[in-house]
Amino acid sequence: MNHQLFHIFRNTPVGRETLLQSIYFCNQVGIAPVIYIPKHAKFLMYFKNEVVQIDLDNSYLTAPDTAIQHASELLEQGGFKPRFYTPKHYTASTLPDINTEFDYMCCPRSISDATSKITLGNIGAKVRKIVKAAFFPVLLTSPVFKEWHSITVFFGGSANAVNALRLGLQISDISGMPLNILTRLEKKNTRRDYEKMVQDQNMEDRLNRHLNKWLFFDKGKFEENLYDVPHDSFVVLGAYGHGLIRNILFGSKMESIHSTIYNNLLIVGPNYVANRLSL
Repeated sequence: MNHQLFHIFRNTPVGRETLLQSIYFCNQVGIAPVIYIPKHAKFLMYFKNEVVQIDLDNSYLTAPDTAIQHASELLEQGGFKPRFYTPKHYTASTLPDINTEFDYMCCPRSISDATSKITLGNIGAKVRKIVKAAFFPVLLTSPVFKEWHSITVFFGGSANAVNALRLGLQISDISGMPLNILTRLEKKNTRRDYEKMVQDQNMEDRLNRHLNKWLFFDKGKFEENLYDVPHDSFVVLGAYGHGLIRNILFGSKMESIHSTIYNNLLIVGPNYVANRLSL
């Protein structure tokens, strides 16, 4: 089990729910969680072309004396040997540098430069920066722990949507859970156009093995279409593509997704490197 998910632990009831979700995700895809218990409210993440300063709210510093114990208990209950991340380098005495050589990161909405303004339907600016810069997918968890029993991929035809579909197929293969695809028809595109995109990417055989259903929408409001996403499905999205997916992640549609469905989301950014995740 060489692949790892980086998780920032918050020693609160909400943080417990988030860690439970990360543990469940790791068990489903066969990777190991690595836990960071912050001692400071800020840290730096050095990506290839950008340095992102992460600002945590004070809840991440709650009860430091029991944080390791609480996280360890949850990890052991989930079948994992506790593994904790300790920063080796500091840009300043209270500003640690965090290694970005992970395969996934769990990134709660409260990582933001203005946490108090983040609501259920909003994604913080720092989360967006991480998604944009990271070569790994970013996991945004549901408000409370919930198991999932299928995979749903939003597919709009962009290059990054193709990456999201490949990753969704991979997770479906590993977890044994069926795959659903949701596509909102844009402009003059037809169902056949999207199916041909999958064929051109040599994914048709894999899709036939895993696909439960492919939903196409050309009517109704986007929020109404989201009712067809199963409540217990794990959702995979591509960010910074063209067309639908571009709008979903960083426009009004992303806010609609987060405020309309409570599913766990896995976001594939523009710098995602697929061959790192040959699980």
